[in-house]
Amino acid sequence: MTTGETIPVLADAEARLTIEVHEPEGGASTLARDALAGLFARPKTLPPKYFYDERGSKLFAAICDQPEYYLTRAEETLLRRAAPEVIRIAQPTNLVELGSGDARKIRPLLTAARHAGLRPRYVPLDVSESTLRQSSLALLDKFPWLRIHGIVGDYEQHLQRLPPGEGRLVAFLGSTIGNLDPRETRRFLRRLAARLCPGEHFLLGTDLVKSRRTLEAAYNDAAGITAGFNLNVLYVLNRELGAAFDPEAFEHVAYFNARASRIEMHLRAVRPLCVRMTRLRRTVRFKAGEMLRTEISRKFTRSRVERMLAAAGFDLVRWFVPRGGEFALSLARKAPFPRSRRIGLQSAGNSRQNERPSGTTIFLGIRAPRKRVVVTSSGA
Repeated sequence: MTTGETIPVLADAEARLTIEVHEPEGGASTLARDALAGLFARPKTLPPKYFYDERGSKLFAAICDQPEYYLTRAEETLLRRAAPEVIRIAQPTNLVELGSGDARKIRPLLTAARHAGLRPRYVPLDVSESTLRQSSLALLDKFPWLRIHGIVGDYEQHLQRLPPGEGRLVAFLGSTIGNLDPRETRRFLRRLAARLCPGEHFLLGTDLVKSRRTLEAAYNDAAGITAGFNLNVLYVLNRELGAAFDPEAFEHVAYFNARASRIEMHLRAVRPLCVRMTRLRRTVRFKAGEMLRTEISRKFTRSRVERMLAAAGFDLVRWFVPRGGEFALSLARKAPFPRSRRIGLQSAGNSRQNERPSGTTIFLGIRAPRKRVVVTSSGA
């Protein structure tokens, strides 16, 4: 499919669905470039975005249903309860989702918008063309009023492809931001802030620091789905680069790196290997026990989230957490001034105002969903 082409859709949905396809910068060479950079580095690494071909997207959807994988359940519960407040504050005319996947996470926000009498356009951005198409058609069936402008691309490269317009609420859920290292996070958030107008909103999902046992169980499910998901990247390399990786020569490894506050996923070679990659005309060698890091998943605290949002030019408006503190949703607003100017204005302002917390914390009880306690407030 060529860049910018509209995917054929069902007749009754054609008027409400447009999907643009944008090749990564560098086209087909992007995977080759990343493979050359990562597989010949020390330690060996690959970006996690290459998990998500059609098979990988289905495996990840299965991971989300595993009993050990608390993230999806915690976030979906939190979204259902926070969605009315998010919609009330943001009043979106465009609801953008970065890394939309199967679009299950956006449904509470669309439902809340409908109940509030709003009809925002949905703008999903995802690397998988087939997944985006299937999820869009499912949403059009559930929400007959919905219009969708889908973008097939990489959220790190294609933010400039987001349709212009005011009243945008950008959702980046699933703690996907945890897959970026600190430098990549700063760059991504600054680019996103540069694309938004002052007063537009950003909804960020982040997994919070918790016990090692809980974290490691989530990435080592008993059914082995995460292991299959991890190994799937080898099939991608074989298909796209003419590589000769034997998945049975690797084992899945996932553990919590407490110092870096992150889960690390690796593929460990079970024996010495020489793997030819025909299209790259290169051979990569593994020692027995050598690791290939395929993903990081950083875990956060409120102070860390607030600092990284502020550094990019966002003001925290609401911090939603469940009673157990497993997961957080941060609703932030693009600030009206650059950070340096805002610091100067704050210094000249009333000192009592400067001491006020930057956002409202709302605890949403998992066991008692009707109970809501506001513990700090700074207004919407």
